[in-house]
Amino acid sequence: MSLQGKRILIAKPGLDGHDVGAKVIALALRDAGAEVIYTGLRKAPDFIANVAVEEDVDAVGLSILSGSHLELVAETVRQLRLLDGGAIPLFVGGTIPAEDHAALNAAGARGIFTADMKIKDVVAAIDAELG
Repeated sequence: MSLQGKRILIAKPGLDGHDVGAKVIALALRDAGAEVIYTGLRKAPDFIANVAVEEDVDAVGLSILSGSHLELVAETVRQLRLLDGGAIPLFVGGTIPAEDHAALNAAGARGIFTADMKIKDVVAAIDAELG
C-alpha cells in the first residue's frame, strides 16, 4: 500500500472545533506516502473546493463531527462541480450514523469512515480508491 505521489486535501467544514481525528488521518496518509494539505478548522465548502482545485488534489477528505455531514458533503460536492472539480473523489469521516451512509454516497461521497474503523483500514480504502 502506497499513496506515493498522491495529493490529498483534509478539511474541517462547518463549525466543528475538534480536529484531532483529521490530524491523525492526515499523518497516517502522509506516512503512507501522500502529500497532505490540511485547511484547518471551520472552513466553508466553497473555500475547500477552491483549495482542492487550485492545489490539483487527487482526493478531498472531510472530517465532520457536528452532525451536519449531509449538508456539508452535498455542498462541497456541489462547489467542486461548479469549479470543474467534480471528478475529485471525496471522502468523509467522523460521527456519521449508519442510516446516513446511503444519502452520503448518493450525494457523492466515495468513502465513509467512522471512529470505530482502524486507521490502517481507512488508509487502505483510500489507497484502493485512488489506485
